[in-house]
Parts: sequence; C-alpha cells; structure tokens
Amino acid sequence: MNLKAVKIILLSFAALSLALLLASCASGPQTGRVSDYSSVRVSGSVNRDFERSLECLREENFPAAIELLQSVVEREKRLPAPYINLGIAYYKSGDEKNAEESLLHALELDNAHPAATNELAVLYRKQGRFAEAREIYVNALAKNPEHLPLVKNFGILCDLYLQDLQCALAQFQEYLRLEPDDKEVTIWMADLKRRVGQ
Repeated sequence: MNLKAVKIILLSFAALSLALLLASCASGPQTGRVSDYSSVRVSGSVNRDFERSLECLREENFPAAIELLQSVVEREKRLPAPYINLGIAYYKSGDEKNAEESLLHALELDNAHPAATNELAVLYRKQGRFAEAREIYVNALAKNPEHLPLVKNFGILCDLYLQDLQCALAQFQEYLRLEPDDKEVTIWMADLKRRVGQ
C-alpha cells in the first residue's frame, strides 16, 4: 500500500470518527407513551400511533414516522414529545425547515423541555448558527443543569465550532462529574487539557 492510500484511509477514518461523534450527540426520539410525564389524558389511538411512529424511527423509516406523527399532532396538540419526534424525523429526512418548526412548536408547549432544546441547538449547530445554538444551550442548562446531552453538546459546540476551549473544558468537566464512566468524553477531556496546557 502506498503512502497516498494510507493517508486517504487515515483521513476517511478521522472523518468517520468525527461524523459518529457528532451524530451520537442528539437526544434521540422521545419514547414511551405520548402522555408519559404529563397529566394530559390522550386517546388510545393517539398512543398507538405514537408508539408505531417510534418503531418507524428506530427502523429509520422517516416518511412513515412523519405521516404517523403528523396524524398524532393533528389530534393531540398539547404535548411536546410528538413535535420533538416529528422534528427529528424531518431532520433525518433532510427537511431542516420543518424540523425547526416542529422543535419550536414543542418549545412553545414546554420552553424548558431539555430534549427539544437540545435537538434545536444541534440543528442550529449543524446549520452554522453557532451563536443561536450557544444561547439555547446556556438558557436550557440554566433550567436543566444535569441533562447530559445538553452538557455534552454544549461542550462539543464550544470545542469544535466556537474554539472556546475554556467553555468546552467546563462543560466536559461537568459532564464527567455526572457521568464519570464515559470513556469517550474522558479521551476528549484529556485532549482538551493538552490543548489548553493543563
């Protein structure tokens, strides 16, 4: 194998590792029954369709998930979870406009919902809207300081996108305080400490 081929393989591995790092940081779909964590009573058919949409999301059948979730939110407009999952399905389908609208609607229903704020900030980060993403993380962490995806993703934003190493260091330290066995973040932290000269 020549040197050029080795470089291409190493660059491909590095790009794949970064892609996996970034992809793994979303909150993920809201699971359970649509009415979980709420005193809102919903019909059995709404719960069934919500649960079916979760299967579609797991199977990465995003068009079917979108169709089911649209039906759910037409019948039940009071809960954020279907809107969050709709936002995720739209995003995974490449429809960032509808993803943003769905996540904003979820936040209208619960402006402190940690998964909705995390998903919206991740979307903004991927769109290059770093200042907006940072503002979302700061506000969300004030209300949900121990929500691990928020802490981790804010650290990623600070490190890779804002080049604010002190902010990243603070976020990853907090994350490891809450989740000390996360080997991946432990490695990131060691690299970050090396870069800031600690």
